[in-house]
Amino acid sequence: MNRIGLFVAGVVIVLMIVSSTLFVVDQKHFGVVYALGEIKEVITQPGLKAKLPPPFQNVVFLDKRIQTLDSPENRAIFTAEKKSLVIDWLAKWRIADPRQFIRNNGTDFRNLDSRLSPVVQAAFNEEITKRTVRGVLSDERDKVMQDVRNRLLDEAKAFGIELVDVRIKRVDFVADITDAVYRRMQSERQQVANELRSQGAAERERIRADADRQREVIVAEAYRDAQKIKGEGDAKATALYADAFGRDPQFAYFYRSLEAYRASFRNRSDVMVLDPTAEFFKAMRGGLSAPPAARR
Repeated sequence: MNRIGLFVAGVVIVLMIVSSTLFVVDQKHFGVVYALGEIKEVITQPGLKAKLPPPFQNVVFLDKRIQTLDSPENRAIFTAEKKSLVIDWLAKWRIADPRQFIRNNGTDFRNLDSRLSPVVQAAFNEEITKRTVRGVLSDERDKVMQDVRNRLLDEAKAFGIELVDVRIKRVDFVADITDAVYRRMQSERQQVANELRSQGAAERERIRADADRQREVIVAEAYRDAQKIKGEGDAKATALYADAFGRDPQFAYFYRSLEAYRASFRNRSDVMVLDPTAEFFKAMRGGLSAPPAARR
């Protein structure tokens, strides 16, 4: 039994020693082998690897995938016009030289973030101060990002990383300037609205004046045509009367007398004081002879 126990214990010890000397590096990581606190080897290819058991050697794994660094705080940056802008940015990076990375930052990525953030912010400051607000917002936005990345290439090598990309996520004014911009935009829109209202009122008055003028012209032309037609009708009526009265003067005299009676006695309340033997009542007395002018 003692021999079996010793054998089992020996096997376990051997397995523990073997397991402490073997390790696996996957495709997402670098394997950094330390020997007595110094970097002995950097393994970049995935697979099963061997090393000396602790405390002679140990392994640290570093993520080789692309990492993202966001701007930690929003600081105001002055443009060439002395306008304050707040830039929200991000930087994409990955480890290019594990030895250099560890010498400068250790194995904790937060150390790199705290050291790289002010460097990126300083690069943005230098590029923004050379440009106008319009350039930063639209015309030269891509150029700003490209120039910042170019500025950081050498700095990135010193950190042992490769800077993959730098992006501006958002550009905004500081709070007081934003309010002023909004007020200015509101004033400009109000001015445009007032101009449009003025143009609309002027156009309304023009259309109304044109309509009034056309109405006056149409009414005047209609009145002219009516008077012309009325005159033509009166002329024809006069001609017909003259022709009819010329054929029978006695009847014409009688017809005119009747019209005079109708006009004189239109209302029952009318009172006339006349001599019954006057010429006016001749038709009533049965006298149908033509007037003196007609007899001549």
